[in-house]
Amino acid sequence: MERQFTAIIEKRGGKWYVATVEELPGVNAQGRTLAEARRNVKEAIQLVIEANRELAARERSAQAKREFVTIHL
Repeated sequence: MERQFTAIIEKRGGKWYVATVEELPGVNAQGRTLAEARRNVKEAIQLVIEANRELAARERSAQAKREFVTIHL
């Protein structure tokens, strides 16, 4: 499954690129180069989504129904 997110990447202090993701609060990454920051933010997105799924699975009841929701913006 492919999804698209909006990364905001800024150069800070002339040395580091810092990346955040508009749609996913808490996703942050950095890199010494723009390419490294891009790679790191992709990895951070994957890790946060996986962690959120694991936490949700532990917290939901046996009667909970899981279904996909599609929206178009």
